[in-house]
Amino acid sequence: MSDQAAQRMVKRVRIEGLVQGVGFRVFVEREARRIGVDGFVRNRRDGGVEAVFAGTSARVGAAIMVCKTGPRGSRVDMVKVLDETCDMPAGFAVHPTV
Repeated sequence: MSDQAAQRMVKRVRIEGLVQGVGFRVFVEREARRIGVDGFVRNRRDGGVEAVFAGTSARVGAAIMVCKTGPRGSRVDMVKVLDETCDMPAGFAVHPTV
């Protein structure tokens, strides 16, 4: 196993607050691509946003910090981070609401 593969991690992030209708998904997508993580972001029918980030610990940590801040006009009340066992294909996308 290469050093890079050994360092790769995947985290599922649940964000609650005023996070829909404020450009949160587009903000996360843009920042995730800038940071260089793989994964996705999507709205949830209960009003929250969910994201999955895959990459090095430092990059995933930076993506999680983006979620704690959010775009202008949003209000982040809670960010819950869970370990994920699946891997993500290369790239970052916005997925449909679930």
